[in-house]
This record gives sequence, structure tokens and C-alpha cells, in this order.
Amino acid sequence: MLGLIRDGATHVAVATDHVIESFRNALWPGYKTGEGIDADLLAQFPLLEDTLRAAGVVVWPMIEFEADDALAAAAVAAARDARVDRVIICTPDKDLAQCVRGTRIVQLDRRTRVMRDEAGVFGKFGVSPESIPDYLALVGDAADGYPGLPGWGAKSTAAVLARFAHIESIPTAEWREWRVSVANPGALARTLSEQLDRALLFRTLATLRTDIALFDDVEQLRWNGPAPAFSALAARLDGATTETRRRGGA
Repeated sequence: MLGLIRDGATHVAVATDHVIESFRNALWPGYKTGEGIDADLLAQFPLLEDTLRAAGVVVWPMIEFEADDALAAAAVAAARDARVDRVIICTPDKDLAQCVRGTRIVQLDRRTRVMRDEAGVFGKFGVSPESIPDYLALVGDAADGYPGLPGWGAKSTAAVLARFAHIESIPTAEWREWRVSVANPGALARTLSEQLDRALLFRTLATLRTDIALFDDVEQLRWNGPAPAFSALAARLDGATTETRRRGGA
């Protein structure tokens, strides 16, 4: 976060999955849960949130919704403000690509330093941002726990959605008229026709919520330096690190 601020970010906020489960778990039993996550990692989330707040960074700990929902909602809300030059969503997660709008809302992978605008999203996935939920519904997302539809791979899905944009617009009965370069379009059409309800459910899982109220004014996200509590928390963290090193070297 300090790196972002040093790089020129003036308004910053962090969304966390304070609780791993969300409303999506009630929609699909296989959706991701906190099961199997290292307990030491989970235990760090409250400390992370406290440290960010002490550093003066706005934090949104998500419980009913997911952190990705918060990022999507905040990006859309901030982009509506004429005072905002550009909104940068800092995550490599592919589902956040649906929020990219032209060059105004972009996605940054800070590990690879790759910034994707709308053209960049199309270059990576072969579909526009508005089709990303449809793309993920058909291809599946192993990280989130839904499998997509059999036979619908990344290339075939991108080719079909580049022409028809959304699942319900794909004419399964007229697959001979698709005019797209995919292998075995008849089988794809049959699978989609038979599993349409499942595909639409997966799209619901993949669609990020942008109707969450997180702030009233974008100025609430301005970074004004650390809070008074930061020094005490930093000393506590430094003390814990020193104590651990001493024990380790004994």
C-alpha cells in the first residue's frame, strides 16, 4: 500500500474477505469456503485490517459480500465522480476484468506491472469486459469452485462470446449459423441448451455486485497519512519480530 502511495495514488482503500463464505455459498454448494486455509494465514486478517487502518488506509472488511464485490462497487462509484482522473483496481483476479471501462477503470497486476484497459482485457480473454461473467460461467473458475460447462474451453468460449456477447444471446438451435471458428459447435450448442440453467447460475456467481454502498464521497478515500495509533502498533509489531528472532537464535 505504501508503494502505491509512493507511486502517486492519492485515494486508496483495501477490501478484505473478513469472512471467506458469502451469499454465493447459498447459491452453489461447491462455492469456495474457508476450509483448508492455513489457520496462521486466517489469523493474520484482523491484524492486517488493524494495521491498514492505523496507517490511515480505508478498509472494507466484507462479510455478506466478497472483497471483489467491494472493489467492483467502489470502482463504479468512484468512476462516476468527475473529480477522479482514473480508477485503478489492483488485483490480477480475472473476475475483476468485468469492471474495466475504456481507460477510465483499469486493472493493475502489481506483481507483473501489467495494466489492462478495455483493449487489454479483450487481448487477454478474447471478449470485452461486459462478457467476462459469461466467459467465466462457461469456462468455469476453479478458484471459486464452479466448473463451467463440459467442452466449453477458453478458445471456443471466447470465439462464441466475441460474436454473441452473452449466454442467452447464443442461438443454440441455429448453431450452423454461428459463423465462428470452433471445434464441434453442435456439441457445444447441445451442452449449452441442456445446461442453460446451470450456465446462468454460474454467471450469477461470476457477476460482481456493484450496488454496495461503501462511501458517500470519494474524498473519504484520500490518504492523509497514518493515524495516531500507528506508532504504537508499529512498535508492537517490531517488538514481536525482535522477540521471535531472539527465540529463534537461542
